Amino acid sequence: MSLADQKTPNNKIIRTAAVPGSLYGLLKGQLHFLNQYYQIIGVASEGTVLKQVEEREGIHTKGIDIERSISPFKDLVSLYKLYRNFSKEKPVMVHSITPKAGLLSMVAAYFARVPVRAHTFTGLIFPTQTGFLKKLLLLFDKIICRFATNVYPEGNGVKNDLLKYKVTAKPLKVIANGNINGKDLNYFDPKRYSEYDKAETRQNLGIAAKDFVFIFIGRLVNDKGMNELVNAFCALVEKYPHMKLILVGSHDGETDVLPESTWKKLNAEKQIIWVGKQDDIRPYLASSNALVFPSYREGFPNVVLEAGAMGLPAIVTDINGSNEIIENGKNGVIIPSKDEDSLRKAMSNFVENEELVSQMAKHARKIIADRYEQSYVWKCILEEYQRITAAKK
Repeated sequence: MSLADQKTPNNKIIRTAAVPGSLYGLLKGQLHFLNQYYQIIGVASEGTVLKQVEEREGIHTKGIDIERSISPFKDLVSLYKLYRNFSKEKPVMVHSITPKAGLLSMVAAYFARVPVRAHTFTGLIFPTQTGFLKKLLLLFDKIICRFATNVYPEGNGVKNDLLKYKVTAKPLKVIANGNINGKDLNYFDPKRYSEYDKAETRQNLGIAAKDFVFIFIGRLVNDKGMNELVNAFCALVEKYPHMKLILVGSHDGETDVLPESTWKKLNAEKQIIWVGKQDDIRPYLASSNALVFPSYREGFPNVVLEAGAMGLPAIVTDINGSNEIIENGKNGVIIPSKDEDSLRKAMSNFVENEELVSQMAKHARKIIADRYEQSYVWKCILEEYQRITAAKK
């Protein structure tokens, strides 16, 4: 069957997320690839980013505002609009990728009689919560699974948590080796950056050639382990004056704000270089020696994949995703979560053992290439789509 024959109105697939940035960032290139075989429609909240998704991926989009936070009245309005849209489009599948979009999309798709209702859990929030909020978030995830026909954990860690908390009795399938989109190894390639390029980036940041550079990429919030990271680094600076820390990320609009004491340390320490959020993180990765990522919870962290693709070993915490990407002692080191002392010792060991870091760096890119290369992930997703949609015809 040709692509033209396959791409009929009965082969519509709607991909949903609460904010268009999730479609734009998490599914870059994937929607364009799938659109060769299906008629892909992207649904997320209105905005210029949604239009950018449409233009970049060559797909149709529909703006339906979905609040990320709990808002009963607005959520009911969104639910109704999603139902109307699904009833009109009559897709063979609705596939959601973020929590609120998953909750509303799966319910709306069920009542709109969409044959295949798929949700990918890119991470679970409730395990790190307490009290009523934990119970509420757990209930929401159970509702997602109740109305979905297919449930995809992004990695085995997420899968194990879904089983542990008895979120669903439905089969759980990890596509490929985990990660929702894989990595473009041509884009994340250390060979793109010459020694001159790296030296220039370091010079612009005030980093000397002999300095050992750790890099953190992510939101500057508590649950990314920023308190432990700042404290550990500041405790080591006097012993290792040639050590630097690059922070790539923003705290704007976050509710999980860092305490004032951490901000004071961060801003006062001259060896910490905060560059804010960056559209292109590759120059910073290319100019660093190792990633440090002491997060409390993740689904399948892209930054660990991207750092590995750029040839960097990593210090990560023993959490979902990170402990699947990193093999302890081979392409990085795994430490306990929320353990400042272990983080400090691991960072010290990296600085003092250049040969160890060099050996782990040799394995870093190969492990990503073997397991998470983008075209392989896309192929696995397409095969899964073809399998489950064929069964509904």
